[in-house]
Amino acid sequence: MSTDLEVRFKNIYPGKYFLSFSKEDLNTYLKFRSWLPGEEVIDGIEKAGESNMNCVLRVRTNERSFIIKQARPWVEKYPQIDAPVERNAVETRYLGLMGEDVELKIQTPELIGSDTDNFILVINDLGGEPFSFLYEHNSKLTGEDCKSMMAYISRLHQLKPVNFPENMAMRVLNHEHIFHFPFIEDNGFKLDDIQSGLEGISWIYKRDKVLKQKIESLGKLYLGEGKALIHGDYYPGSWLKTELGFRVIDPEFSHIGHPEFDLGIMIAHLLMTGHSEEIIPAMSRYSSEQAVDNELIAGFAGTEILRRLLGVAQLPLKLNLENKKALLDQASDWILSGMIRHE
Repeated sequence: MSTDLEVRFKNIYPGKYFLSFSKEDLNTYLKFRSWLPGEEVIDGIEKAGESNMNCVLRVRTNERSFIIKQARPWVEKYPQIDAPVERNAVETRYLGLMGEDVELKIQTPELIGSDTDNFILVINDLGGEPFSFLYEHNSKLTGEDCKSMMAYISRLHQLKPVNFPENMAMRVLNHEHIFHFPFIEDNGFKLDDIQSGLEGISWIYKRDKVLKQKIESLGKLYLGEGKALIHGDYYPGSWLKTELGFRVIDPEFSHIGHPEFDLGIMIAHLLMTGHSEEIIPAMSRYSSEQAVDNELIAGFAGTEILRRLLGVAQLPLKLNLENKKALLDQASDWILSGMIRHE
């Protein structure tokens, strides 16, 4: 971890423990928390994947491996963007709920311990890799993965926990980067640095007043009161392909919200990873105790595609400019028509 970030962290939260790759420091901390019992000792520490929001480490001991993650007051991938550390407590609550559900506990990491004072939690190591490899466009979800993906979200949306954290600070952060920033005409984000010609194409959508009004309305709905527990970031980066099957991680954006948001995000990424023909069969497997609004699903899905192509949170998509223009047009049509249509 870089020294400047450590200093920044300790200046904001004096006396707090900052996760590092030092075996000695981490061993002392874990022993103090009773998360490293008896004669168990650390053999190695490594970065656990490419986390966007948090510092995530894999700790290997002489007996097992586990994951330890810390919420810092910034986005790990983009340290210049501030982020609320309260997301740690939200994730802790979410994982605790999953552990109480016979179906969901199988597909979610087990919570080993939580230190909310230092914004740290420890979970079991599921192994495997995120489904981010789907963006390569030479890989597809298996039928079993698709079935598990829908079973998880269907079951999750049936939960209505009492006193679940509002998580408004994280929702406000998400709102900014999904519904607002990508559509500001001169936001300072140089799209031509991502791909030459993308800046010029972006003006078509940034100057479409009707489209932007629809997106603004969706954003207000996202920030409003919901009706079910949602994951809040249900996309390939939050899905794990393991030896035991499909698993779900990183629920720091979870809140009582609109099921259509999870479904829209999922569908957007199915389209962007070349799964257009799988969208309708996947949705046919969705089952919940309440009806969902297909217009909202289309709106959220379209907005997610637009913000991923025009906003800060870029994906490793292997697409040329013509492919991106086609996706942007399709996404705009979904938002304006309120229908998910294949082209």
